[in-house]
Amino acid sequence: METVLENKLMTSYKDEMISFLKSHPEYFEEAVQLAISDKQPYSWRAAFLLYGCIEENDKRIQKHIKSIINCIRDKKDGHQRELLKILYKMKISSKYEGYIFDLCMNLWEQINKNPSVRITAFKFIVKITKQHPELYEEITYLTQDHYLETLSPGVKNSIERIIEELNGGKVVYQSG
Repeated sequence: METVLENKLMTSYKDEMISFLKSHPEYFEEAVQLAISDKQPYSWRAAFLLYGCIEENDKRIQKHIKSIINCIRDKKDGHQRELLKILYKMKISSKYEGYIFDLCMNLWEQINKNPSVRITAFKFIVKITKQHPELYEEITYLTQDHYLETLSPGVKNSIERIIEELNGGKVVYQSG
């Protein structure tokens, strides 16, 4: 039997889903549990909904960070992207940074993975690198041509802008 939230996830557009969850906070925990589960087609949609509803460093998500991290590897591309986007909004403790960095490196290095997952992972790598400059060399390694070949021109441009910003406005990277 489909729950009220599951029904909303399947029959509503994004704005309507967000409005529903904001006006019915009692469904928030169910949304989190759906997002980290593998109950498709609801799980991906729940993660998508949560991203649209949460604030920066949302206290309601903080207690679920470990569960979200632990489930990402086993999800399909779009679901991985939405879970990473949720985590990206959170202040991640040093306890989890290394694990997320490795996870994102692994996702980025899978050149046949969906580009939207890869760029989301790349943004997370850059976010962590800004806090740990000793990792900067990793960024140079990750922007070698063979990592960029399968990306669209638009995604490549986004990567270039991210690198330029990271380098303080100096263009250090040029795709070939």
